[in-house]
Amino acid sequence: MAFFGLFGKKEKETLDQGLEKTKEGMLGRLARAVAGKSKVDEEVLDDLEEVLITSDVGVDTTLKIIERIEARVARDKYVSTSELNAILRDEISRLLAENNAVDNGAWSLPESHKPYVILVVGVNGVGKTTTIGKLAHQFKQSGKKVYLGAADTFRAAAVEQLTIWSERVGVPIVKQQMGSDPASVAFDTLSSAKANGADVVLIDTAGRLHNKVGLMNELKKIKDVMRKVLPDAPDEVLLVLDGSTGQNAFEQAKQFSAVTQITSLAITKLDGTAKGGVVIGISDQLKVPVKYIGLGEGMDDLQLFDSWQFVNSLFDEKKI
Repeated sequence: MAFFGLFGKKEKETLDQGLEKTKEGMLGRLARAVAGKSKVDEEVLDDLEEVLITSDVGVDTTLKIIERIEARVARDKYVSTSELNAILRDEISRLLAENNAVDNGAWSLPESHKPYVILVVGVNGVGKTTTIGKLAHQFKQSGKKVYLGAADTFRAAAVEQLTIWSERVGVPIVKQQMGSDPASVAFDTLSSAKANGADVVLIDTAGRLHNKVGLMNELKKIKDVMRKVLPDAPDEVLLVLDGSTGQNAFEQAKQFSAVTQITSLAITKLDGTAKGGVVIGISDQLKVPVKYIGLGEGMDDLQLFDSWQFVNSLFDEKKI
């Protein structure tokens, strides 16, 4: 089997298929923008700006990309439209690298933190609980002992769904009655995980943005209580966003960032949408690394995010 960076052939094919609609839309609009033109001039750049914005890259990030290409055109004096695709690929890859959208090496965890605690946040409906289940599966497949904590105690469906995932994956779950204190669930989860030698703990939380003060206080309480068990917990605060909502996902990210410190992102539901460009904008504007992307319903369809592979797939003309 040929390997592509950290991906195998299967993962690369899943990525290509998952980004197909975004790729078709972006490259199709790009082809129309340069049709009949031989060099990259002001008119082409104006059209390119529209292509990126309509691909949900976002206005601010789009302007950064355009400025980079303008500088390149000014330096090289003449840039043909046939080179534009490769230049875009190069500049967006550089932008992602600069903004700490680091590539993951494997499903590995720091040995110094055991258990490694991931607090998962996000509004209802973005695929948060499903993402936790898929993460649990991937960590278990890599040989880790995983614990789940059902701290979204305000929705019976959330607890039930996470319980189903725990059974499906074959990992223990800690939960309490509906309406219980989420911080109490987190405390019990960490206590049990620590006592039983767990490697990683995934804590689900309620996603209510209509009351930001309440959400901020709740997350602070959860963190404070967890630190009674593990002084450095949580090791990671993972925000889950629905990529199919485009710029709405970016707005959610900004709102969550205002109430708690987000350290990593998972962007779900990129398959079947033409809004995959939002990954570029969110990573650039928030300066928070995208760690995982969701490309399907299967347990293995949550992938480690590789910025180079993502951009390469997005601008691969052979795949459309």
